[in-house]
Amino acid sequence: MTTTLDTRQNNLEAQERLGAILEGGDLDRLAEVFADDVVDHDPAPGQAPGVAGIIDFWKTFTTAFPDLEAKPQLVSADDDHVTVALELTGTHQGDFLGHAATGRSFTARGIQIGRFENGKLVERWGASDELGILTQLGLV
Repeated sequence: MTTTLDTRQNNLEAQERLGAILEGGDLDRLAEVFADDVVDHDPAPGQAPGVAGIIDFWKTFTTAFPDLEAKPQLVSADDDHVTVALELTGTHQGDFLGHAATGRSFTARGIQIGRFENGKLVERWGASDELGILTQLGLV
């Protein structure tokens, strides 16, 4: 029998795998953590649905910011959800939202809430300080 503690631990381990995949750059492996039909409640402009859209987003984002780091500052979990507050850093070295690389760096906060079923993210909500990023890059 699976207990609440087991479910919570499985979800936390899936969240840690997500971080390791992003850090390692093998973005096609995101399908190991996201359900094929994951619902992204806060997609990027033009982002396709499902895990394919998530993978495409991260490929585009890490092309723009190849040194991207997403450091968890706080992680909280219950039976179904994992919430992560992040510190994001990166250097603008490729196209981002139609803007050519500036060579400038940014530091910003972000948050993600994921709902899990059977160890996979089935829904995600998230936000980051996009205005702060754009301001630090000199784009606004």
